[in-house]
Amino acid sequence: MSEGQFDNRNAAGKQAPCILSRMNDMTDTLAALRSGGVIAYPTEGVWGLGCDPRNARAVLRLLALKQRDVAKGLILIAADEGQLREYIDLAALDAAQCAHIRASWPGPNTWIVPASSTAPRWITGSHDGIAVRVSAHPQVIALCNGFGGALVSTSANIASEPSPLSRAELDPRIVAGVDAVSPGETLGRGQPSTIRDARSGGVLR
Repeated sequence: MSEGQFDNRNAAGKQAPCILSRMNDMTDTLAALRSGGVIAYPTEGVWGLGCDPRNARAVLRLLALKQRDVAKGLILIAADEGQLREYIDLAALDAAQCAHIRASWPGPNTWIVPASSTAPRWITGSHDGIAVRVSAHPQVIALCNGFGGALVSTSANIASEPSPLSRAELDPRIVAGVDAVSPGETLGRGQPSTIRDARSGGVLR
């Protein structure tokens, strides 16, 4: 599926609901994910946008809502390493590199690791690596386990605008464009996850 095939009617043109009144329970949020929807949900530091990473239409809709170029790639978030296995190739790293990654999880630590041959191009973008993390946020863990796999995780803001640190900071355009707003709040970290390159150990963010 190409970006040109994406129908963005759900990403714009809707009347924005009151942010504080727009909250779905876990059942609604999981139903939205399973039906190919886009959700807003809290992570350790900021509010994020998520969807099924295997669903090209859902991912392209999320990107259109955020106004983010598909070539930049996206982060995947999971409740445990097993949920990331189909997307990553840890065999391409040495034992010390893998140990370093695992020692930082669960937590707000994202790693760029070699992508598997089956990782979707709408997730990797123009890169040969893929950004992944195992979260310590109980809401994220519940979402991933309830959904049965990893989720897309990108800050719930329009590109180049500030990342929302609370539900009250969610942009009305974002709220109007998603199918569910998860209950919960961030863990108060106050900034997005740290991103490191697994091969070099360098900090990218």
